[in-house]
Order: sequence, then structure tokens, then C-alpha cells
Amino acid sequence: MLKVMLVDDEPFILQGLEVIIDWKAEGFEIVKKAVNGKDALQYLEEHDVDLVITDIRMPEMNGLELLEAIRDQLQKNCYLIILSGYSDFKYAKAAIQYECVDYLLKPVQKDTLLECLRTVMDKNQVYVVENRKTEQLERSYLDQNILSLLRGKWEKVNLDYVKKHLNLQGEIRYIHITMDHLALIEELTDDEIQSVRQDIYESAARFLGNYADHLFVDLFDYVEEYEVGFIFCDYMAGQSYGSKEEMFESMIKHIQLSVPEYPIIMLVGKAINDPVRLPYSYSSAGMMRSYKNFQEKQTVYIYDEGMQIEQSRAILSKQSLDLLVQAVNQNNRTEIEQTVDDLFDDMEREGVVRDNMALNTNYLLFNLLHLAVEQDPSINQEEVLAYMTEKMEAGTFSRGTRMHMKEFAAEYAEYLIQLRKNSSRGILDDIDAEIREHYADNLTLRSLSQKFYINSSYLGQIFKKRYGQSFRDYLNNYRIAEAASQLVNTDKKISQIAEEVGYHDLDYFISKFIALQGCTPSRYRKNAGNI
Repeated sequence: MLKVMLVDDEPFILQGLEVIIDWKAEGFEIVKKAVNGKDALQYLEEHDVDLVITDIRMPEMNGLELLEAIRDQLQKNCYLIILSGYSDFKYAKAAIQYECVDYLLKPVQKDTLLECLRTVMDKNQVYVVENRKTEQLERSYLDQNILSLLRGKWEKVNLDYVKKHLNLQGEIRYIHITMDHLALIEELTDDEIQSVRQDIYESAARFLGNYADHLFVDLFDYVEEYEVGFIFCDYMAGQSYGSKEEMFESMIKHIQLSVPEYPIIMLVGKAINDPVRLPYSYSSAGMMRSYKNFQEKQTVYIYDEGMQIEQSRAILSKQSLDLLVQAVNQNNRTEIEQTVDDLFDDMEREGVVRDNMALNTNYLLFNLLHLAVEQDPSINQEEVLAYMTEKMEAGTFSRGTRMHMKEFAAEYAEYLIQLRKNSSRGILDDIDAEIREHYADNLTLRSLSQKFYINSSYLGQIFKKRYGQSFRDYLNNYRIAEAASQLVNTDKKISQIAEEVGYHDLDYFISKFIALQGCTPSRYRKNAGNI
């Protein structure tokens, strides 16, 4: 609804304007009826309206004086319409300089008023569209400047633009807001992932209110396709929360309500006090993807609490760690168990297990990732570790314990074996054949990885690299293509075809068909001449 203010010193004219048409039906709402220009101006000093319809001749402040005050004093860009008698026409001409939409002769006619209001509505729609395009361009440019900072490849113009549009003051942290169940994510289509991420973004934006411009979803490779980025400043907690931790927990609870089927977490990067150090905060937040799996399960993981190490108290058990890396590389189960025991014995002897665990885990993860990169430099390192450690959550061992570390090391050794097999890339041909033969079955990336003895995370990566889309999207596209073929070449009912290509929900099948083929199955069949 566009907000309207009516201004006239004659009560019967105000009443007549109010009842002459159905304002709400036309998309307008009368929010104020003023009896003169001064009364109107006082209202506008405290409130915004979209349209002012005002008489010219009024006591205390006439219509022309009101228009001048609206444009010059208040600098408001609302739409203006003036009311005048024939003898006032010269005043109406003078009002044109204030960009009036039109003038209405008294007594106002219903059709004339409606025509004028529809002109205002058309102008407003054009303004809204153009304003939205401008906002999108400005946002895109801001994202590019943020990206320059995150990459550490920025110039002064990038920094100045970010500082101008974001209030980056005090303690600053980069935060990943992300889904915490990658096994669920890998079974979602790209469209479904985008939909979930949009829900997360919109919920986070509602929570942050005026700080919503600190959220990011389009930072290309700097934000995963299922994540939302957030630059937090400590002033945001303000007086509403006792601490940043309380704000983070409240924010997660709020977001979780919008996507109850997907567990949401926050990975909070290292605190910095200068925007130019954002790369350090960003990279530390990314590190938490892997390290969180060696901590007790939480909804908020903060770098300073989880990984900051008091070097004077922590001891690196380098010899035991190097032997463990070697045992993993050789897939020696006996040595893996023995070296993990030696590592934990070392840490317990030195005491301060928390700091020792953080330091030693960091060293171990870095070296294990190096082994994987040696086999395939293109792999997504953080995602691999996240998949690997997530799988262990279904086990019986608490995070960070000896048995947990043994299970992780043994699982990673198996993963390295898959990387070394030259057939791991060729296996996509076998999987493609499996899809062609069993596309109507309940195929999942996880079930295929088990059948062909390949790590599911690695399979997902090489699958997307070859086909340019996720496994789930590839399967959907294949099913719809097969359905289209049957629509043209058979007389089967649409419901039967849907079942045979793997869709047990007819409405879902139709929606997917429309999305990929651009029309309904029945229209597709008719266009092909099979009717």
C-alpha cells in the first residue's frame, strides 16, 4: 500500500476525497488528513508518505509553500498532486517546478482521480524496479570489494568502499553460517541447496535487522554453495546481549526455525581489529570446518576458544605425530593404533590436554591434507576432512578420544588408497552405466560409493568436476530426459511414466519436468504430436 496524505482546509472536501473511491482496492492507504499546510508539514517531519494531495489556497501555509517545504526543507521525493479551482490555474502552473504528477480541478471527479492515482502507481512501479536494479548493482560491487579484502589482494579504493558501506569497527570476525550435515547436503540438488541457503540468509537477515548488509551469499569460491558468510563486529551484540556468544546462540536458534530439517552451525573466525586482516579471520573460520570434528558437538565453534593455543603450556609430540602420518600413508592398522596410543600418552604426561590436543591436531591435519594433495592437487581439502570426520559421528566414540582418533586415522588411510587408484577417475564410467541401468531406483551418492568402494566425498568432487553438476541434478536430468522420450514414443499415462522413471510423487515429477523442459508433460506430448 502506498501511503497518502490529504491536505485541505475544507472538511467536506477531505471527507469527499476519502469516500469517492475505494483507496485500498487501488493500492493506497490514507494515513493522514491535514487541515492546512502547517499541519501537513509537522506530520511529514516525523513520518514518510508516498503521495501528498493538497489544496493550493489554505490559511497559515498554502499549498505552494507546502510543496516548497517538502522539496527544499525536508527533501522528500514523495509524489505530489495539487487541487485547484479554475481561478487558481496560474498557481497550478507554478507548482510544476516542484515536480507535481498532476493537478485536479475542483470538484474532483472519480474517474479523473482514479486515472491520476494509476499514473502514480505506474510511476512507482518503475521506480521500484529501477531502485532494485541499482541496489543489486551496488551490492554486487560491495561483494567484489569484500572479496578483494578476503583474498588479501586489495587496493585503497577497495578498502575505502567497504569502510564507507560497512561499519567495520571494534572486534571483527568472519563467520561461516553453514549446514552441519554434509551427508544430507550431497543428496540435495543444486536448486535445493540454493533454496536452503536462501532460507538461511533471509532468516539471518531478519535477525540482524539493520546489520543485514554484513551477510554474504555470492562471494564465489570464498563462500561454499551451502553457506552464508557474515562479517561480525562486537558492537552488534550491543545492549541486547550479554556477550557475543549469547548473540551467536540466539542467532542460530532463530535461523534453525526456518530450516528445522537441516542442523545449522556457526564457524567463527579469529578476532581482528583491522579490515585489512580479514583474510586471517576468514581462513581461521574455514579451519574450524575440520577442527570442529575433534571437539564436543556444539552449534557455535569459535576459533579463539577451540584452536588458540598457549604456546608456553602446549607441547607438540612431533615424533609420535610423524609416525602416525607415516602409518596412515602406509595404511598400517597396527601402527596406527600404536602411534595414536603413544600420542595420547605423550599429551597426558605433559598435562594441559586441551592445549596439547589443539596443537597436535593442527599439526596432524596439516600433514594428512598434504598427503591427499600430493595425489590430487585439485581436491577440496577442507571438504574432504569434513566428510571424513562427519562419518565418524555415527560411531560410538566421543570426539577427541583415543578411539575417535584411531577411527579417523584408519578412515583417512582408506581414503588415500582411493586417491592413489588410477581407476578412481575411470570409475565414473561404471557409475554412469549404473545410472543408465538403475536410474529409477533410489540411487544416492553414498550408496554408489559403497558399491564401488570409493570415498563418497571424493566421488562427489570428481563427479561434479566431470559433469559440471551435482550427482543429484545429473540423476534428475537423466530421469526427466527418459520421461520425455516415453511421452513421445509411448501411450503410457503420465502417472505411469513418472513411476517408471523414479518419481513416486506426481506433482513433484511435473514440477521437475516443467523446470527442465519448460512445459507440462501433457503439453510436451501434445507438441510432439503424440495425442
